[in-house]
Amino acid sequence: MANNRLTRAQVLQTLAEQLDDALLARLFPSHSALEIRQVLTGAQGTGGAVAGSIRLPPEPAKLIPTPAAGRCKLFTDGASRGNPGQAGAGAVLYDGNSLELAAKSVYLGTCTNNVAEYKALLIGLQEALRLGCTELTISLDSELIVRQLQGRYKVKNETLLLLFNEVQQHLDRLGKWSIVHVPRAQNARADQLANRGIDQKEQQEYL
Repeated sequence: MANNRLTRAQVLQTLAEQLDDALLARLFPSHSALEIRQVLTGAQGTGGAVAGSIRLPPEPAKLIPTPAAGRCKLFTDGASRGNPGQAGAGAVLYDGNSLELAAKSVYLGTCTNNVAEYKALLIGLQEALRLGCTELTISLDSELIVRQLQGRYKVKNETLLLLFNEVQQHLDRLGKWSIVHVPRAQNARADQLANRGIDQKEQQEYL
């Protein structure tokens, strides 16, 4: 017979890849989803040292990578089904070596797509500042938001203006930043997280 035995390493790797952030947050409320995934994948090299249930160490050492020289890349996306409608925000942060540092998926309640885009950006900026990013390249697939933040378009909507000003306050805390418009295909991870926020709205906290 062919050797098709399932190994512990295969199980842990599959769990790390397939378990969603919301479930991990409920199971381990004191730790980020990234920490849990790193514990799971890190256990592959223990040579059988992990037995029974998987437990987080009480004081994990460097489970969250340090951004390479403070340089980070942020991709965010907002989604609204109805515009206005049920909305979600997604943000993913990478270090200078393209290693994923954080991923956020949040249910926003009912709002327009542009509001969702701004709120997603705010969530991403908060993560970037929390993790020590000092130089940030921001990528969005919303041309309107990008051009407003570049100063090419005025912000006329009062609701968006409040969010615009809040974003500017976060950007002012960075040493250097730039923002670019990218095609939706290049923002797939953030788009996935935004839609996950809507799909799992009962498991998400309102922003």
